[in-house]
Amino acid sequence: MSGITYVRGDATVPSVKGVKVIARVCNDIGGWGKGFVLALSRRWPEPEAAYRAWHRGRAGNDFGLGAVQFVQVERHVWVANMIGQRGTRTGSKGVPVRYEAIDTALAALAERAGELGASVHMPRIGCGLAGGKWSRVEPLIEERLIRRAIPVTVYDHGD
Repeated sequence: MSGITYVRGDATVPSVKGVKVIARVCNDIGGWGKGFVLALSRRWPEPEAAYRAWHRGRAGNDFGLGAVQFVQVERHVWVANMIGQRGTRTGSKGVPVRYEAIDTALAALAERAGELGASVHMPRIGCGLAGGKWSRVEPLIEERLIRRAIPVTVYDHGD
């Protein structure tokens, strides 16, 4: 049995008290504009601006697969931009998702969520545009977050 709570709703509107981190997977080429990020950008401009600046400055920072950028958007709400996909298109090397990078990013997310005393909220990361399989991502979340007693809610959008 999973320690993850599954709900139908919008991951940008977590309805719990306390500090919250909204986690998302992004690509390693600076692209922003499809999928879950559209909902994020409608609520807050900061995650996109921070991600684009992080990408622009990549020659002098840690931007790359497995890295995480934490952006505070409200007093008790943070967004974690986790680089977990190579490019944006499926091609000869398969789908863009990189499970090892997601695993590395989730470890950093667990560390920060622990420091903040935060719960974590996300869509089914890596499984939309990145082309990943939830059966591969879910165990990573359980290993990195649930085993550390960090509450995780996964949001399925729709009716």
